[in-house]
Amino acid sequence: MGPEKRFETKIKEFLDSEGAYYVKYFANRNTKSGIPDILACVHGYFVAIEVKAQNGTVKALQEHHLTEIRIAGGFSFALYPSGFEAFKQFIYGLNCDRFNREMPLILK
Repeated sequence: MGPEKRFETKIKEFLDSEGAYYVKYFANRNTKSGIPDILACVHGYFVAIEVKAQNGTVKALQEHHLTEIRIAGGFSFALYPSGFEAFKQFIYGLNCDRFNREMPLILK
């Protein structure tokens, strides 16, 4: 299992611990490209997560979809392992209806 997959598992375990509903989005020839890896409902809020290994890069199409989700009122992130603690604090804030819509798009 590669570093991105291990990190994805860690994110899903955390989401499970928060009682979130999520799906792992699998792209194929019949689906839209660039959709974030994890689509979740966390404490009543829509959260989309593009999972990245520490040395990964966010493609332009992925950033476009993350931005469009924010424009639509959801929360979205390209999440790197080094940004995981900030992400967890953000999710804890959702549980208390305290959140920051100014969180960076990329948590690195």
